[in-house]
Amino acid sequence: MSRVQSIERAFAVLGAVSGGPIGVTDVADRVRLPKSTVARLLASLAREGAVEQVPGDSRYRLGPRVSTLAAASSPERLLVAAARPELEALAAALGEAAGLSVRDGRSVRYIDQVSVDHEVQVRDWTGTRAPLHAVSSGLVFLAHMPESDVDAYVGGGLDALTPRTETDPEALRRRLAEVRSAGFAWVHDEFAEGISSVAAPVSVGHDIVATVHVHGPSYRFPRPDLEHGVGGQVAATAARISSMRTAGVPPIELLKTPGPTPSGGASLVATLLDERRSGR
Repeated sequence: MSRVQSIERAFAVLGAVSGGPIGVTDVADRVRLPKSTVARLLASLAREGAVEQVPGDSRYRLGPRVSTLAAASSPERLLVAAARPELEALAAALGEAAGLSVRDGRSVRYIDQVSVDHEVQVRDWTGTRAPLHAVSSGLVFLAHMPESDVDAYVGGGLDALTPRTETDPEALRRRLAEVRSAGFAWVHDEFAEGISSVAAPVSVGHDIVATVHVHGPSYRFPRPDLEHGVGGQVAATAARISSMRTAGVPPIELLKTPGPTPSGGASLVATLLDERRSGR
């Protein structure tokens, strides 16, 4: 195999992995290469930090080296790189997976996750989407959207993913008011049975640009007596990410999302990137 061909194949493999955690067989199917060739390429890319295996899993995801390189040009990856240390600390403190998500139209899209070592783990949701009304991160976004945008969302239908998914429009609106008051949102078995999660907003003023969430199996997370305290810890982490400065980067500005944004919206890190490049 020529050097050029190897590079082309490596980039094809990276492209397949970029969509979220994926196994060797699925990568081979997508790039139309023998499984043995893909396994060798993934091993080489892993040694360089370009990909990594999901802890406790055989699947691969993009590694920290790619995140570092992408952070210079991608608003989302810049956000991921800046937030990662806080997510790691939060996951270690609570003993459950912590992640970051952004709004994508009527859905939440998960853009990063830090997993923990448990016999029973929740899968890595990075790269996947979920309806706003069925997950904690989505409730946070909905709670801070203009009333007209909430009406439009409800008008599009509230599908039930489990028997516990909230599908009553008025009950959902009451719940959103509670989320605004508490500063965080909990869901229990509403997106997937057996999973509970809590989320809080990463914001600039009244603009919600992302959410921090923690999720785990419902049988152990959360302990009933700790639910409010855990929500407070997640909210505190989100607040630190909202105001952080790294290497000359100003506080996180507005992340552009498809469709109406929480308060009319603008662009996330166009401003952030411009200031980073100018050294301000």
